[in-house]
Amino acid sequence: PKNNRHMRVGCDGGAYETYDRAENWAYMANLPLTQFYRVSVDNSIPFYFVYGGTQDNNSQGGPSRTRSRAGITNEDWFITVGGDGYETQVDPEDPNIVYSQWQYGGLVRHDRRSGETVDIKPREKPGEEPYRWNWDSPLLLSPHSAKRLYFAGNRLFRSDDGGNSWKAISGDLTRQLDRNALEVMGRIQNVDAVAKNDSTSIFGNCVALSESPLVEGLIYIGTDDGLVQVTENGGESWRKISVFPRVPDMTYVSFLTASGLDADTVYAAFDNHKNGDFAPYILRSSDRGETWEFVSGDLPERDVVYAIQEDHVDSNLLFAGTEFGAYYTQDGGEHWTKLGGVPTIAVRDVEIQRRENDVVLGTFGRGFYVLDDYTPLRAANQELLESDAAVFPVKDALLYIPTNRLGGSSGRGSQGASYYVAPNPPYGAVFTYYLKEKLTTRREKRKEAEKKAEKDGRSAAYPTIEELRAEDEEKDPSVVLIVRDASGDVVRRVSGSREKGVHRTSWNLRYPASTPTRLKPPADLPPWVEPPSGPLALPGKYTVSLANEIDGVTTSLTDPVEFNVVPLELATFAAKDREAVMAFRAKLARLQRAVRGALRAGGEIDDRLAHVRKAIVDTPDADEALITEADGLRGRLSGLQTRLRGDRTRSRRNEPTPPSINGRVQNVVSSQWNATSAPTKTEQDAYRHAGTEFAEALGELRALADDLEKLEAKLEAAGAPWTPGRIPQWEME
Repeated sequence: PKNNRHMRVGCDGGAYETYDRAENWAYMANLPLTQFYRVSVDNSIPFYFVYGGTQDNNSQGGPSRTRSRAGITNEDWFITVGGDGYETQVDPEDPNIVYSQWQYGGLVRHDRRSGETVDIKPREKPGEEPYRWNWDSPLLLSPHSAKRLYFAGNRLFRSDDGGNSWKAISGDLTRQLDRNALEVMGRIQNVDAVAKNDSTSIFGNCVALSESPLVEGLIYIGTDDGLVQVTENGGESWRKISVFPRVPDMTYVSFLTASGLDADTVYAAFDNHKNGDFAPYILRSSDRGETWEFVSGDLPERDVVYAIQEDHVDSNLLFAGTEFGAYYTQDGGEHWTKLGGVPTIAVRDVEIQRRENDVVLGTFGRGFYVLDDYTPLRAANQELLESDAAVFPVKDALLYIPTNRLGGSSGRGSQGASYYVAPNPPYGAVFTYYLKEKLTTRREKRKEAEKKAEKDGRSAAYPTIEELRAEDEEKDPSVVLIVRDASGDVVRRVSGSREKGVHRTSWNLRYPASTPTRLKPPADLPPWVEPPSGPLALPGKYTVSLANEIDGVTTSLTDPVEFNVVPLELATFAAKDREAVMAFRAKLARLQRAVRGALRAGGEIDDRLAHVRKAIVDTPDADEALITEADGLRGRLSGLQTRLRGDRTRSRRNEPTPPSINGRVQNVVSSQWNATSAPTKTEQDAYRHAGTEFAEALGELRALADDLEKLEAKLEAAGAPWTPGRIPQWEME
């Protein structure tokens, strides 16, 4: 109130702020608020694109995933046409050809290559009655021809040349009612009513459209005044359906989808919320609309259905978008389950990317959601759920090097929290598995038994000290997914959740890191440093199986499930002989393991020597010559560490420093672990130089360790206090 030049606004574009009374606005770019009416997908390779139409913020498209470590950013998205956006269709053979629209039937052909946009909306001929277009007009690319478009107002239009020309293949498909004669809020409103007919569709037009993928010319049309029209001959004749079981008369037909598995089956969803009726209406016809059955099952009674899709493999697996979320059914519509991970939000459209088996949701207020690889829903039958454990089929894992376009190990670089990124799907092979029961610890079992006893009104048995000790000393049971190559050799062990139910985890297509073992992952790494990892595995066939470890015993729970690692082949200088490159990386990893281990061992010797020297000073009977011996060992260690890790005296003073053994190795590792190309001559030389130097240094380190043990034995004989690495000697007197 004290500064009227500072304002904030929230609108259907998001949140904005101005400090100069609206001359300039700052946009809050990190809020996922987009309102999508429709969603569609293309067949782009290697990653498909998602398209949708927004409220007042254009029709847009963007990738379902990127190669960037950051994820999917705002700049990955592009506008195909302005206005309020609606249905988009993409040429299945050339994903650069995008058909987009805005309200009232505005239709364009967008060229992603050039960015050009051409108007292709069907236009009236002289003397024709004006066409009536919905705010959200149905648009369809025929599954039988990549250049055949269907577009519907109050009539259905067809183009066989990508929208260059159109032909009407129907008459008026609506009830042809006079909207001004219909009651609104209980009475017919007069012509001067506030905002009468503003910002709304002209009543009496088509709003749903589907063509059978199995029968060319079998087309279903739904209207806003409650009709389903069917043609079985490409529009030569039409059959009108106006009555549906349990659906009120004139209910808006929100969605139609013809089955891709049965030529005679079609699904319909109806939306009657404008009449105060929020019931979910999903119907299925098995005879091309002649008769219908109700398949809303146990959906919540006040959850309007906007969209319905059938799985392209299992006709009993359906997905529905509703006012309050998304649901799926595995029994054809009798029982429905809400999809988790989606907020309580209107899901206005549902699409299936068939190549990837992904479900994509268009929400009105939180953008798009993608359920990656829903194939486990096909396999999750009663028989599987009664088994103790199962690994679901694994889709092909794409092998490539994620990019750091913005820098930093996370890929986000220095952009800060206001830079919006949507997460990519997990990189590598994604494993979905099932556990019938949780793997419980002894303590968890005891606590559960105590709860049951309390519930039954009895006292639980008090545990013995031996039982409590077993609890204290127990290592928690664990679940591990074991990855093997085509030869059956173990490549990686991936940890998983031990909770009951369905879980997902992923393998990053790499061998384990050769760096020293840590009980906890490194914390607080600088943003430019990546966590330790091993080299990439080779393309080819792999298997994964599920096992558990209980009390140190590993037990296999499932048979191996086969999957493929498939390279994207993006590199200009990709290695021609992958096996030879893998052999080089394997020996490089072995050298790295030894060098990094020697560095840690040197650090431990350094610590032991510091304790030894202090213990000599603290031991009255110790020979003072032991201090000279300890300092001599310290001097030998310092020279070794300089060769292993570099000359810190020179580097602290910014003087030119010769490459260390570890520096040579790490330079090659950081390059080879993040490339698909063969090692350069320089890298091969670096390996050879480092290996030759390290062989000598390792011998000296072992000799030093032996001499240290001899010194520690002298300390023990002198009765020195304990020091690290030494077990005290003692006998009863």
